[in-house]
Amino acid sequence: MANAHDVANYILKKLGRMTAMKLQKLVYYSQAWSLVWDDKPLFQNRIEAWINGPVVPHLYAVHRGMFDVKEWQKGDPDNLTAVQRDTVDAVLEFYGDKSSQWLSDLTHSESPWKDARRGLAPGIAAVKTYLKMKPSRLLSPPASGSPQQRAPQRMSASRCRWK
Repeated sequence: MANAHDVANYILKKLGRMTAMKLQKLVYYSQAWSLVWDDKPLFQNRIEAWINGPVVPHLYAVHRGMFDVKEWQKGDPDNLTAVQRDTVDAVLEFYGDKSSQWLSDLTHSESPWKDARRGLAPGIAAVKTYLKMKPSRLLSPPASGSPQQRAPQRMSASRCRWK
C-alpha cells in the first residue's frame, strides 16, 4: 500500500511548488475521495484536525518550518497504482488551482474537521460517510470563492466512462 509520502511526492511532481498547507489539503482530499470512489484509503498514515485543517503528521515532520515545498525527498510516486493515480489526478484537476487558504476554509466548513476539533475522532468511516452523503455541501466553497456545483470526476480506465 502507498503511504502519504508517496502521495505528496506524486502531487508535487504533477503540480510543482506549493505551500505546505496546500500540499497537506491536497493529500487529505486525495485520501477522502479515494474512500468514496475506491472504498479504501490511499494510505494508512494518520490525519489529524489541526487549527488550519487536516494535517498528516508524518508529512508535517518533513516540511516543518517551510512555507513553500518544491520537492519531496521521501516516498515514491511509482508506489501508487493506476487507480490511485487516477484518483489523485481527479482531485488535482478539481482542487489543484485553489489557494491554500481556500482549501483550508473548505475543510473548516466540513463535519469531519468540525467533529474532530470538538474532540470526536472522525475516522475513515466518518469522512467516507460525509462525502457520500453531502458531496454538494462538501464542495461548496466557504464564504469566499466561486461556487462549485459538482464533485471532482474521475475517469474509470477499465470502464472508459466518468464515475
